[in-house]
Amino acid sequence: MFDVSILSAFLGGLIVFFSPCVLPIVPFYLSYMAGASMSEISAEGRLAPGVRRRAFAASVMFSAGIITVFVLLGAAAFGLSQAFRGYQTEFRLFAALVVLIMGLHFLGVLRIGFLNRVFQMDAGDTRNMSVLGAYVVGFAFAAGWTPCVGGVLTAVVFTASSEATALKGLGLLLVFGFAMTTPFMVASLFIGPFLRFASRFRRHLPKVEKAMGVLMLVFAGLIATDSVNYIAQWMLEAFPAFQNI
Repeated sequence: MFDVSILSAFLGGLIVFFSPCVLPIVPFYLSYMAGASMSEISAEGRLAPGVRRRAFAASVMFSAGIITVFVLLGAAAFGLSQAFRGYQTEFRLFAALVVLIMGLHFLGVLRIGFLNRVFQMDAGDTRNMSVLGAYVVGFAFAAGWTPCVGGVLTAVVFTASSEATALKGLGLLLVFGFAMTTPFMVASLFIGPFLRFASRFRRHLPKVEKAMGVLMLVFAGLIATDSVNYIAQWMLEAFPAFQNI
């Protein structure tokens, strides 16, 4: 049976990757993962031997670090929701308020300074990047996520905390994490083409930001009114093929 929450988590992860506060810093992280300078990975022509292999191996561990944090957040949220089952309404409204504020921020209606924080770190000597180091960097990146990640993640975490079992809730966070990090791993295999794509796509980032704001407002309304299941039912009726998924 088709589960709209899984599709929402997947799309949310993809949107986060192509958002204004993640996509622009991907080239830096590719450089960091590859153990190469930005000039090396940005130059036209062939990459130095081993750079692409290093970048992919490190990107897998970087992604694993990010997903670890998301799963831990999902487990914590599910535990809290079970411990305070008598306050589900308050919990739902609080989550809706957080998503609403994020949506207004992206639309430019509200501008909250600390939400513009972007995770940064001193790269140091990138040639010494290890696989374990890439995992730690991914873990730190997710723990200090930008508002783009935080807004969508809040909606996904709340949905996960409302699932019938912890396994289903953690599954949603895994889907979200994989959707967000898979483009990064693919980019590490096609560094040159990806950098050219990112350069062309940069002009569309303001549109993506506004689209994220609108989607967050919609989802805030769905959370506040406890209507997510109605959307799932409508999709099943409108697109019967989903019943076979």
